[in-house]
Amino acid sequence: MKGHSTKEPPMIYTLTVECIGGLHLRGGCVRVIEIEDDATLEDLHVAIRRAVAFDDDHLYDFHAGRNYRHRKIRFTDPFDWDASQDAYSRIRLRDVYPLGNLKLYYLYDYGDSWMFEIRKSREVHAPRPRVRYPRVIERRGRNPQQYPSWE
Repeated sequence: MKGHSTKEPPMIYTLTVECIGGLHLRGGCVRVIEIEDDATLEDLHVAIRRAVAFDDDHLYDFHAGRNYRHRKIRFTDPFDWDASQDAYSRIRLRDVYPLGNLKLYYLYDYGDSWMFEIRKSREVHAPRPRVRYPRVIERRGRNPQQYPSWE
């Protein structure tokens, strides 16, 4: 039917994002983020970066595996940043999930190697009225210090 949208309405995923590594990591840091399933990996990158108050001045990557060292699924070519950036702006979370027994990982800043493990809750819900997504709904631990003072 002409003019009829077949696009499904967005649903809300709840993602537990845990910082599991980084050059300056001192203590645990977990953020629980609600985000629309039609958000892109680039949107998720921005949401995580903002949730831990990191600057936006480094490259990043996503992959899936049994653990952060095991890269079973690569979403882009890690050696072509322009192509990766383009892909991350198109790959939707609803296309990433379900991952089965794999976990999603987000690497930010190849020098300091900030690694985040992302676990999706099984529960999915409709967007709530007057709520802006993505949003952090729970914080455990302090933000990692991206640039610690050495004084």
